[in-house]
Amino acid sequence: MISFVQTGNGIVDFILTLIFLVLITYPILGGFAWFIGVLCYSFLFKYKQKNWDDIPVEVEPFVTIMVPAHNEEIVIEDTLNYLMTKINYENYEVLVTDDGSTDRTPEILKELQEKYDKLRVIRIEKNKGKAHAFNIGLGFAKGELVLSNDADTVPEPDSLNRYINYFIRQDSTNISAVTANMDVQNRAKLIAKSQTVEFSSIVGIIKRTQLGVLGSIYAYSGANTMYRKDALIDVGLFRQDRATEDISIAWDHQMDGWLSLFAPRIMFFMEVPESLKMLYRQRKRWAKGGTEVWLTNFKKVFLHPFDNVGRTIMFIDQSFSIIWSFFFWISSVIFIWSLFQFAITGNLERIYHMLTMAFLFVCFEMISGTFQLVASLIVDDRGRKVKYLLFAPLYMLFYWVMNALTIVTTFIPAVKTILGLGSGTWKSPERKGIKVTNKKDN
Repeated sequence: MISFVQTGNGIVDFILTLIFLVLITYPILGGFAWFIGVLCYSFLFKYKQKNWDDIPVEVEPFVTIMVPAHNEEIVIEDTLNYLMTKINYENYEVLVTDDGSTDRTPEILKELQEKYDKLRVIRIEKNKGKAHAFNIGLGFAKGELVLSNDADTVPEPDSLNRYINYFIRQDSTNISAVTANMDVQNRAKLIAKSQTVEFSSIVGIIKRTQLGVLGSIYAYSGANTMYRKDALIDVGLFRQDRATEDISIAWDHQMDGWLSLFAPRIMFFMEVPESLKMLYRQRKRWAKGGTEVWLTNFKKVFLHPFDNVGRTIMFIDQSFSIIWSFFFWISSVIFIWSLFQFAITGNLERIYHMLTMAFLFVCFEMISGTFQLVASLIVDDRGRKVKYLLFAPLYMLFYWVMNALTIVTTFIPAVKTILGLGSGTWKSPERKGIKVTNKKDN
């Protein structure tokens, strides 16, 4: 092997060179790995939910649909009207935990309570975040199965029946949660269309690979996931100081031996950010939450790597993702500075060589990313999103760079959270307001 690092020690040089090559090729190897993973899920995974049993009304398990809300005056009415009138299920309630809203959300909820008997509202005076609101609401939830549903999210009409199918299986006693397949509801703008590609890539590939290869998933879709109440209580409920309570609780369940499943045929539709400001704020929260989970579980996985090999593989992948983000920005600064230096000295040959190598790297990255995205768009929602492949270049170039940036910029805040200085308090979202639907393709 050609050594890219010269320390004078052959073994050290070999190890550092190997790490360097892995970091250089990480996005390429990752793209092909997820591509192979979805093939494993599609052709080898045996425990898919292929058929849906109709559950008689008289034996329907009671379900609580939990809607944590903070300043959601633009979307909350449409969402609740949908949940009350469009769900093909009888034995359920909708429980809204109003987490210190300062807009018209409380007034809207009061009006809707007079209209719907199944609607209950808990008012929390001080905003302490989604996890806190969910934990409070759980104490009032009547159902042993609780569906987390964001205020800007609607599930398909048959979703409750399909969720229940997972929990009535013979092998369901250890299932902690089932998370559904997310889809973008507002696709009018380019930035939203590109997120359709991204969600298919994340959900269509990563969760299928985790389930098909590793046997369980390591991140829930917090916007729409059905939890077993006992499983939430067993791990001490949601961590209230975490940026992403859904990722954190998923790892807590894995650490405690619970089984978490992904249901690709249960669809829910959510509103996504339509401005760069909101998108960046959302991704910072996601990145911070992922790093918090990594830091929280580092010691447990490092000291006991063979207790759960799948969990260790996921942890190694997350470790490389964080390290690669720093490597990407450091190497990018060095690359630009070197180009500047060679330009000053007139060394055109080195400039040509550097640009050629960068071009080849980007080409390989685009090829592997295309394999990943094509596979995900084909298997996700029965191929209805293949036409959105047109927006793949924006995702592969812009979103990957943004995700790397957010991991770097939120690393220190994540460390502070682990040290006890974090807060789960949420900020009011910037909603545009759209008519909720349950269409699978717009």
